[in-house]
Amino acid sequence: MLSVIVGRTGPFAGQSVVLGDAPLTFGRKSDNDVIIVSVSASRLHAEIVTEDAAYVLHDRDSRNGTYVNDKRVTRHELTPGDTIRIGDETFLFETQEAMETVMDLSQMALPRADAAMDPGVLRVTVTGGGPVGLAFALLLEEALPGRVSVTVYDGRWVRSGTTVVWKDETHGNVRRQQVVTVQSRQYLALTEEMRSALFGDGQFSEMWPLGPDSVNGQPPRNIRIAYIEDRLLELANGKSAIRLVPKRFDPAESEHLIARDHVLVICEGGRSRTREHFADRFGAADASIYSLNGEHLQDVVLGLRVKSPLSDPMSVLLTVTQNRFLLNSLRGEGFLNMRLTREEARNVIGIDPVRQVFEECIAARPCVMSRHEDNEFVCPTHGTLFLPALLRSSALWKRIQEGLRLFGVAEDDLSAITSFRLDMVQRPRFTAQLTRPTADRPGTYGFLLGDAANAIHFWPGRGLNSGLASAVSLARSLSSVWQGRPLRDADFIRHEAAMSMLQYRHKSRAWNAMVATDERGVTRAIKDIIDRSMDSTAGPAAAGVAGSAAGVAGGSEAPGSAGADLEILLDRMRAIRDRLAARLPGLPDDEELRAHLSTLAPATLRTLQESGAWDTLIVGGEEADIDIFYQQNAPVFVPATPRATDQLPDPRTPALLDPA
Repeated sequence: MLSVIVGRTGPFAGQSVVLGDAPLTFGRKSDNDVIIVSVSASRLHAEIVTEDAAYVLHDRDSRNGTYVNDKRVTRHELTPGDTIRIGDETFLFETQEAMETVMDLSQMALPRADAAMDPGVLRVTVTGGGPVGLAFALLLEEALPGRVSVTVYDGRWVRSGTTVVWKDETHGNVRRQQVVTVQSRQYLALTEEMRSALFGDGQFSEMWPLGPDSVNGQPPRNIRIAYIEDRLLELANGKSAIRLVPKRFDPAESEHLIARDHVLVICEGGRSRTREHFADRFGAADASIYSLNGEHLQDVVLGLRVKSPLSDPMSVLLTVTQNRFLLNSLRGEGFLNMRLTREEARNVIGIDPVRQVFEECIAARPCVMSRHEDNEFVCPTHGTLFLPALLRSSALWKRIQEGLRLFGVAEDDLSAITSFRLDMVQRPRFTAQLTRPTADRPGTYGFLLGDAANAIHFWPGRGLNSGLASAVSLARSLSSVWQGRPLRDADFIRHEAAMSMLQYRHKSRAWNAMVATDERGVTRAIKDIIDRSMDSTAGPAAAGVAGSAAGVAGGSEAPGSAGADLEILLDRMRAIRDRLAARLPGLPDDEELRAHLSTLAPATLRTLQESGAWDTLIVGGEEADIDIFYQQNAPVFVPATPRATDQLPDPRTPALLDPA
């Protein structure tokens, strides 16, 4: 017989511990096997030990006593069904046949306490109502019509009459106006209703060329993220199965709600409080794989809201030729992202004009600072000003102007500034059982989606795509396995595999947007390569690299000169243009490129040249295809059974059998 302790009330509710030969301790101290958070519990409160093939509960001189079946005990030999109370928490002692799975120990066909709740309805809570959370809710609502109830929480919403809408600046919420690139593999997986709502005339552009990741000849689409949020929220408002709660989800205060539901989907973003609340269930994240020389790499990026007059083909070519600036826009309007060096990141500072003190407002929140008069960029939430813009002679402001000139942006067309801090960790799992089934609870599974699962560097432009793919995968898994019974780990094998594939593909791609390896095999952070290009002490080394490349290009300029840097960039652009020409019409010719680059300062040319081109061999290529895990009629390979008159086949050769 297998004996277990099952939590009945308190933080341990629904969880179970299998008893063995070793003692099982209870108490407030962190080294106990079962930690009791109640203030009425002692540091070492009680202990279960084996005595003569039985399990015996001992009170260890606790301050407030140990109770079994509401009677205070100092020593008690446990029998199945005993209820143990320590502080404010209760536990059940049970036995089951050893062959039964641990997951079912606390349930095993016990009747539901809440008979009024329809057992056929899948109850789901979603934390975070951004594009990923809303897309998941809408996908699941369509996949399980009449059989699902979804509640979505987001503190960035407010109720307006009978509907829920996004807060605006009057509520202290600055909407995200960044432009994102959605790959065809992802938008084609959305429902027809969602595609119609998102991709109306004039609401997207097809800026990037077709590639290996384009499905059915459909190109990637650029679309403003605030527009995605608005349209998906509008759709969700019209679904009776989706309840929208304009409130930030608090996992500590909502434990009873979590235990009531079958599913908790965590979509709050890279700094999710709910994920951290359940960190012990999802396992510790590993930062070492994205570290260099023992340092966990992080990039700080300025987001400059701009309007560029350049054509889309020119913007694409300028973007992929170097790693300092990235323009993602919708018909020229979008964000020019600037990768910062370590020193520049320290200068991303706001200043409180009243108290005359420095604030990390823009660097820590992040906040969006909008342009006002006299070149002031003001945070509407905190009232701070962007200090580098006030110090027009500062090095950082001059380098911001370099990026504007690269994409032909007039300084008056820079309308807002924000910042991003980006790093990555490897997550061991994306699915976890949060509570086990009990007599009155269904057992709750938790899932990480979007940036809560796979926050990646946006330089390759796959963050939203990864999030949408994860939402599609989970919606497919849940809709295919939901039968009104408690969920199991085995139900999510396909989803967990899809999430691992997404993590590998997108994070390996993103890592190559953070580091570069030179011809000697030395790997450096790209931000440090940029910093070195601006350091006068690196002149000889930089000149050697530039001179070597210029020699290959046949240039006659002196190594390390502005002319040599220009020729290297032009040669790089020609090579990229030749690869893109068949898929992206309208690319600029040599004369147009030379005229444009010649307007840039020598220091800018040097930085662009040294930063290197995008590693398109790694960054490009096929998207992770989660469809392979969800094909209903995938062919099965089995050995052919020959007839007696047939020649025996080679046993190494399988025959293809269609299961239909």
